[in-house]
Amino acid sequence: MNRLLSALALMSGVAVLMPAPSPAIAAGAIPEVGGAVPTLAPMLARVTPGVINIAVRGKVRAENPLLQDPFFRRFFNLPQRSQPEERETQATGSGVIVDAQNGYILTNGHVVDNATKIEVTTKDNKRFTAKLVGRDTEADVAVLQIPAQNLTAVPLGDSDRLQVGDFVLAVGNPFGLGQTVTSGIVSALGRSGLGIEGYEDFIQTDASINPGNSGGPLVNLYGQVVGINTAILAPGGGNIGIGFAVPINMARRVMDQIIRYGEVKRGRIGVAIQDLTPELAQAMSTQQTEGAVIARVETGSSAEQAGLRTGDLVVAANGTAVHSGTQLRNMIGLARIGDQVTLKVDRRGSEISIPVRIEAATATATTRQRGNEPRQTR
Repeated sequence: MNRLLSALALMSGVAVLMPAPSPAIAAGAIPEVGGAVPTLAPMLARVTPGVINIAVRGKVRAENPLLQDPFFRRFFNLPQRSQPEERETQATGSGVIVDAQNGYILTNGHVVDNATKIEVTTKDNKRFTAKLVGRDTEADVAVLQIPAQNLTAVPLGDSDRLQVGDFVLAVGNPFGLGQTVTSGIVSALGRSGLGIEGYEDFIQTDASINPGNSGGPLVNLYGQVVGINTAILAPGGGNIGIGFAVPINMARRVMDQIIRYGEVKRGRIGVAIQDLTPELAQAMSTQQTEGAVIARVETGSSAEQAGLRTGDLVVAANGTAVHSGTQLRNMIGLARIGDQVTLKVDRRGSEISIPVRIEAATATATTRQRGNEPRQTR
């Protein structure tokens, strides 16, 4: 048992000091109550006070399709026009305190969708009415604020350093039961193409995520937030061990813009991009296997002014390897307007570095309608 736990600890990169086994334990006997047993309880004791439950009250407009039928309205002598009925909704979710001094809380955007009142409950049963600082539907991130009264913040980690196989824990309020912790590993990184968000770069995990967990933190064994739990793959309507979290590095960039501007100002450089496929790689005669191919450069854009060309293959941005078009789109879209990004480009076998200025997006992203629980995708 001790050998197994030591091996798991080494694989996770966390040093765990194992007590010397007593002769009784070595012989297979059950340890005495109160004896030293490896546990995550001390770490969770630091994390869980910073995880909060969210209760949301809201209103949605409900339109009866029969009332939109002119024959139905004429038959029952109803007015030709009527306002859609409003109905009240209630939902629960989770969140994590990331700034105790200012009372800032990170959660999912869909948790507070259509909210008219947001009530936050801490682990020690203190209740606050939260202010919605702002939300971004494209990344599904929202920032709340409560009075800073002896709050406990959970430190943020670096999601770019995550590896498949790292141990993680999901903390939240599933099904409104109260604070709950589940464990698992990072199953995959960079998941996209799910049709859940406009900007997708999900961490996939088998740590159980259920309705009510949305907005809660995914933490590593150091007790650092590495993701915000947001969705599940549920073809049968329940958890099957495939959950998704927004990487904390993405959530942090969105949060910074929401706090500063009240919204997210999208960046762009004026290109259309696509993934590098084996067929494209063969047609381009490149030895690269990953990257983002520039399919079109807009006239007058910052990309054209910088010298980017159709057919260029972007393999890195600001020193970070680019694996797909989605990844490059996320990096540019969440960059600050006016900043400069240096793209490493493979152009007919020659690698060149091209600095490009981030300009403001001209179009406003479409807002999606969501429920107050982990989204399900098929």
